[in-house]
Amino acid sequence: MYGGFIELASQDPQQGVVFYTLAQEWTERPAFQRRDECLRCHVSDASLGVPGMMVRSMFPAPDGRPRLILGGFLIDHRSPIENRWGGYYVTGASGRVRHLGNAVAAEEQRTSAMGTAPALSLLEKKFDASHYLSPNSDVGALMVFDHQMHMMNLITRAGWEARAAAYDAAHGGHADTDKILREAAEELVDYLLFVDEAPLPAPIQPAATVRTSGFARAFTARGPFDRQGRSLRELDLQRRLLRYPCSYMIYSEAFDALPSAAKAAIYGRLWQVLSGSVRGEKYQRLSPADRRAILEILRDTKPDLPAYIQPIG
Repeated sequence: MYGGFIELASQDPQQGVVFYTLAQEWTERPAFQRRDECLRCHVSDASLGVPGMMVRSMFPAPDGRPRLILGGFLIDHRSPIENRWGGYYVTGASGRVRHLGNAVAAEEQRTSAMGTAPALSLLEKKFDASHYLSPNSDVGALMVFDHQMHMMNLITRAGWEARAAAYDAAHGGHADTDKILREAAEELVDYLLFVDEAPLPAPIQPAATVRTSGFARAFTARGPFDRQGRSLRELDLQRRLLRYPCSYMIYSEAFDALPSAAKAAIYGRLWQVLSGSVRGEKYQRLSPADRRAILEILRDTKPDLPAYIQPIG
């Protein structure tokens, strides 16, 4: 037996992320133990003030411990690729994309010495991976992870804001509910539509000689698909993460469980952006073809989409 415990996290549709451990020792009735002490770190500015997740990229020493004196990065899909995955194993091909995966900081004051470590085909070349769910840690999967963790926090916070505003209004409070919901919706929709996504500096193209994990194929196969066979889970990995820049997290249980006021604000903002009534410079990266495809896919695959959200010509 290996001893210790396995840490698990689950996103409750209303509360946010809930943390558990599972002891790695024999017992007739294995049981998950809820660990609220995890919230000492997992409720912070980094998680948007709600129980949530944080993705970090660090500068590891050769023994694997982080060189804390060098700092690190909080990561989501807005983070430059060159700052991501410090302290991670990264497998498969990543083309000419430079990142911090697989590398170590040999000197405390010289992070530039990390450079770019060579790609790994499988983790089995580094350690016995037979006890893990997968011997792979490829770039596509890591980019999806980077996106999803912050998206989860934004959805949780929108729900908290809506419920708190409703409680305040019901008990004689004076909070500006419309303003609170509008601001939460604007930030969430910007992230949902990848308007601030860090572009890929070069395409990620699996090399014929490198084994891939099959993640992209399995992820896309989950759908749902519109009448033309398109899905918000299709990966691009040439210029950006997704072929159609709208998060598949719009199908999540947490999104579906949002209070009606929060969902109405989010859908209203989504329509403003996709219909072109919002004209800020950063929204120019959503091409007319992107907007049209997203609206068509959502119209076919999101049953609770308001009737006023329709494909555009």
